[in-house]
Amino acid sequence: MATARSTKTKIPQLSWTEAQPAPVVLISGPEGFLADRAGQMIREALKQERADLEVHDIDAASYNAGELFTFASPSLFAEPRLIRVDSVEKCSDAFLEDAKKYVTQPAEDTTLVLRHGGGVRGKALLDLIRGGNGVEFVCAEVKKDQDRLTFVQSEFRRLGAQISPNAARMLVAAYSGGLGELAGACEQLVSDVGTRIDEDDVNRATEGRVETNAFKVADAATAGRAADALVLLRQAFSTGTDPIPMLAALNFKMRGIARAYGATGSGGQLAKDLGMAPWQADRAVKDARAWREEDLARCIEMAAETEWLLKGGSRDPEYALEKYLLFIARRGRER
Repeated sequence: MATARSTKTKIPQLSWTEAQPAPVVLISGPEGFLADRAGQMIREALKQERADLEVHDIDAASYNAGELFTFASPSLFAEPRLIRVDSVEKCSDAFLEDAKKYVTQPAEDTTLVLRHGGGVRGKALLDLIRGGNGVEFVCAEVKKDQDRLTFVQSEFRRLGAQISPNAARMLVAAYSGGLGELAGACEQLVSDVGTRIDEDDVNRATEGRVETNAFKVADAATAGRAADALVLLRQAFSTGTDPIPMLAALNFKMRGIARAYGATGSGGQLAKDLGMAPWQADRAVKDARAWREEDLARCIEMAAETEWLLKGGSRDPEYALEKYLLFIARRGRER
């Protein structure tokens, strides 16, 4: 009977952007930055209601029996409580048992926020919450460039600013690391430039970044401009750029071309099928037409070989990268 009741009352999985307080909150998914942002939103909402909010933090991995109930116990002055639990995916057995008891009967004036990064550990607790004993906000991993572009656009809206489409794409290309770095770049641009951002603003702000240099090299190589690509690569080396980020940019471009090889359809459908922005899909399809299938397959093999050479397999990693770059720029053909 309990299982049937849980099925009927299964809660929806909401976006992290909708995060708000509830007696039991599950923040799930691998994207740590978004999870932190969701947690901050909940804390700020509670602080606006009551400035005397008590905040307690628990590490589920090192939890000792009874801690949760101790923090949830009413204080002398009856202040509201926020209990934040991290690393639920690594929780101790003691936490799992206490949490399963707690979520079925949460304490009054208490918000319990559980952070679960993924995996099977703690599944019984998650099933209990999803069965109707809480709310869930999902922080899915952001991997596709289109998703990162959407994130950038939403960040500027949050900051009360506007960025041109091409400038947003340049920013995404320049900051290929975590979302935290990308969000910080958005805030810095608004602070330095103002609420209207264009391509020149982004170009000035990202000038000299390793990622920006790397993508300029990759763009030249995949466009077939061997001489330009080689000059840009050697300029990057002369400024101390590490070969690994350069290889990553080349491989990123080549994976897109490989996915686009032989693809057909309208621009919008191609972008959806390939998991790219429309302009990227068009470029990848165009670049793919210059390749033969056997040469493209060899390029994928050469990418793995070059990575091995750059990570200790060669005494001259710069030469190894130059060789790979010229193979790409010449589309696998000797000239």
